Amino acid sequence: MSSTSIQLDSTNVDMMEFPCFIKKIENRKRTFISLLRQLESSEIERLQSQGNTADDWGALWVHPQFSTAHVWNSRFIGRCCFGIFSGEKCNTGLGFELGSGIYDCTLINTIVSNECCIRNVRGISNYFIDSSALLYNIGTLSCSQSATFGNGRELTIGIETGGREVLSYADNTVDYAYAVATRSIDIDTYKEFINTYTEAVKTGYGIVGTGSRLVNCSQITDAIIGEYAQCNNCTSIHNTTVQSSADEPTTVDHGAYINNSCVQCGCHVSTMAIVDESVLTEHSHVQRHGKVTHSIIGPNTGIAEGEVTASIIGPFVGFHHQAMLIGALWPEGKGNVAYGANVGSNHTSKAPDQEIFCGEGVFFGLGVNIKFPSDFSRAPYSIISTGITTLPQRVTFPFSLINSPSRSYEGVSPAYNELMPGWVFSDNLYTIERNQGKYRKRNKARRSVFTFDVFRPEIIDLVIQARNTLVSVTEEKPFYLDNDIPGIGKNFVTRKNLLKGIEAYSLIIERYCLNGMYLECKNCVSKGTPGGLRLVFLNKQENELREHERTLFIAEGYDKRTLEQNLFRFAELLESSTNAIFSAKEKDDIRGKTISPDYDIVHTLAGKDSFVLETIEKNKAQCKEIEQMLSVLKQDIVLELNDNSDSIF
Repeated sequence: MSSTSIQLDSTNVDMMEFPCFIKKIENRKRTFISLLRQLESSEIERLQSQGNTADDWGALWVHPQFSTAHVWNSRFIGRCCFGIFSGEKCNTGLGFELGSGIYDCTLINTIVSNECCIRNVRGISNYFIDSSALLYNIGTLSCSQSATFGNGRELTIGIETGGREVLSYADNTVDYAYAVATRSIDIDTYKEFINTYTEAVKTGYGIVGTGSRLVNCSQITDAIIGEYAQCNNCTSIHNTTVQSSADEPTTVDHGAYINNSCVQCGCHVSTMAIVDESVLTEHSHVQRHGKVTHSIIGPNTGIAEGEVTASIIGPFVGFHHQAMLIGALWPEGKGNVAYGANVGSNHTSKAPDQEIFCGEGVFFGLGVNIKFPSDFSRAPYSIISTGITTLPQRVTFPFSLINSPSRSYEGVSPAYNELMPGWVFSDNLYTIERNQGKYRKRNKARRSVFTFDVFRPEIIDLVIQARNTLVSVTEEKPFYLDNDIPGIGKNFVTRKNLLKGIEAYSLIIERYCLNGMYLECKNCVSKGTPGGLRLVFLNKQENELREHERTLFIAEGYDKRTLEQNLFRFAELLESSTNAIFSAKEKDDIRGKTISPDYDIVHTLAGKDSFVLETIEKNKAQCKEIEQMLSVLKQDIVLELNDNSDSIF
């Protein structure tokens, strides 16, 4: 992500999703009010006979088709407006239905649109309740005229003592937030944008969107609840935007607490979760006592049981156990925080003024302790192994394993861990490949665009740098420290693992290049121009990805091999990757069987694993396509020989 790719223009605020929703509500409210009339004296008498009271009956305005039949035992203060209530059944979500109307409530300066069901609400003040909404057994629903609904709040990101502040707004994204936190954009322009945005969404009243259901909620204040939202038994929602829609409903239930925050469509805040001074982007969730404070949570990411504070967390992060993540800048996401992980040593008896850059796909293992400051952003898809403590450091070797030392060496600090470059690729390919498919299948986000491919140009460039760094080490030693190999952090690397790392990184690069060549060959065949196969990667490609693959293909010397040799080699790599994926999964089975006598009964073995089987079939299909390409090339050679033969005779 470059700073030039981030554009926040105050003139475009009106086109953003939440301001557009506000404009839609303003229009609906204006249209609704334009139809209203005052109560007739006979209607006032009937309402009074049904236990209703009003400070000023003349301040009540109703729809021309308003009927008094479904308004009972309620009190009206200030100007209130009512639509049509026919007693139409509304589903409470509690196993029974209630008819539309107003029963046993107190309404203050509130507008209730058509076919809403409002029952047993102690106080509703300064709200527009859109059509077919259901409010049942609510303590307080009130809004101040100056409410900003969680927009424009200053979130302390990364450094808790200040320096990376981000301002909240309902349409916020992880990329924008990260650009602000790292000061990659003009901050004055950004603040101007936020001020414009916040003013655009200040309505002067609260909103409950059409089709929403609010049941058994204690207190909702200064909040906008979007369309078709489900709020059931929540403790409190204060100064918050809850965006929602019919096909992406947001749910807040079972004791959830939300304060000074923005929650986007499709989110779920549940089971005593706390969201405070934060932004939840689309289809993220916080559950089971999870706590999110001064943070921005990316799409499809779930926080459960643990604590996230002062962090930007990207998409698809698994955080489902008691763990801690503080001061983390992790816009790439796609990683995991295991039980007991303490990724939060942002101060050592001093002010909390340190942070961590986590890196895409990084896995923080069980019970790890990560000391700050740390930077793993150039070590994507690395694993921090169970139970270790890492010193403050910067690691630049992708797909690595940081583990407790396999043995002690004289001259190596006991605080150092052992780093195995490229280990995740060479020994745990199953995890990498499975995650690519898993994220594609589980993605629910509609507003965010993700790159699911792990082996893509920016990752490959990191792999090349890591490989070249290892290759440049000429001295043979039993182990190497950070002064020998820049970028290994406060760890050591053995000679054996250095060589293994070179091999792993070289395979990643070769597979990447040959995969690009294969795809371009496939493109030629699909276009009906098999004669162009031999021209593949000879000329500059218009597609940026293909050109990156082609340039590297030549730089690595693969163009010195024939096309047939490269296709054969790619088929070999497909077979070896299939075996590696199977082997990585089978390791668990072999170990499990020696420990649990019923392992093969209750666990899915590698031979039946759906992802393993899917990979086998996919690679078989690719190998078949390679056979067809080789057949075309063979025919090409025969034709060329025949042409030469004709010219001779």
